[in-house]
Amino acid sequence: MIVTGILIPAVAAQPSGDEAAPGSGPAAPAVVDLADIPAEPPVQPSPPAPRELFGADCATTVEGSQVTAHCHNAYPETDLVSLHVECDRWWDLDGDGAAVAVGPAGRAELTGRCWKEVRAAWVSHRRP
Repeated sequence: MIVTGILIPAVAAQPSGDEAAPGSGPAAPAVVDLADIPAEPPVQPSPPAPRELFGADCATTVEGSQVTAHCHNAYPETDLVSLHVECDRWWDLDGDGAAVAVGPAGRAELTGRCWKEVRAAWVSHRRP
């Protein structure tokens, strides 16, 4: 059934008798008008802006209720880093550390703690 449904339109589309199928005769030479070709290539879009290199690389470790972040700035601009600690218990106060300036090729160690368990810890970055 499926094969018959596909073949029937193909058979009906074939030319009958003296009619030549389109494209079966000699092809006419292609004509190109030179006035249609631009003298200069089209304007290329500008390349995307390079990604801005900024921000110290920080490794954060949690041991019990203590949090330590070691940051190293490999870029030529100073980065202000702050350690943020979110405690697991509802009564335990979360901590947002003071911003520490990490200069080019500089290192810093940030510490924070909770009374009990730590839920999350991260380091934020901003420009001076």
